[in-house]
Amino acid sequence: MNENQLTTSGAALNFFFTDDVYLVKESGFQLDEPAPVSKSEPAVKVKENVVASPDEAVEFKFLGNNKRNILILVNDEQHEVSDEMGRELLRKIVKSVNLSANDFALLNYARYKQADFNQLQSYFSSSLIFAFGVTPAQLALGGHPEHTIVQQGAVRMIFSAELRTLDQNPAGKKALWACLQNLGL
Repeated sequence: MNENQLTTSGAALNFFFTDDVYLVKESGFQLDEPAPVSKSEPAVKVKENVVASPDEAVEFKFLGNNKRNILILVNDEQHEVSDEMGRELLRKIVKSVNLSANDFALLNYARYKQADFNQLQSYFSSSLIFAFGVTPAQLALGGHPEHTIVQQGAVRMIFSAELRTLDQNPAGKKALWACLQNLGL
């Protein structure tokens, strides 16, 4: 008889945990009101997967549900997403285009600097990517201007400054806002 009764099987765990589970964080990033997390469809989940690369496997951990295949990249070495001002700016941006945490995946690129566009696209199947503080060169793409909707295959992309920098730049925010109005979300 196996003395180790530890399991990570989702099917087995569903038998033991039948009630709604709520994710509560005292500090961190929250875009909208918390919603119940059910065993079939969590409100905000951290998703993990292994993406094969020539040298090593990459595990992507992100916030959101990615139901509309929209990837939001931030680049912050010190915070999960950004400082409070940067998070507030991101909340306003997301709200301005009528998105909720269910619609997108929010990934801090600072944790995955080796990941390029093809690896991200292979995993997230994005139709739209917002890149805050992540350059086209970092994603192994050609040059693209900031605050312009650019097409990379079937994916629309918008590159902008890192959130804290953008928050301090009224002209940059105005240019991004003009770009967002042309998205048609």
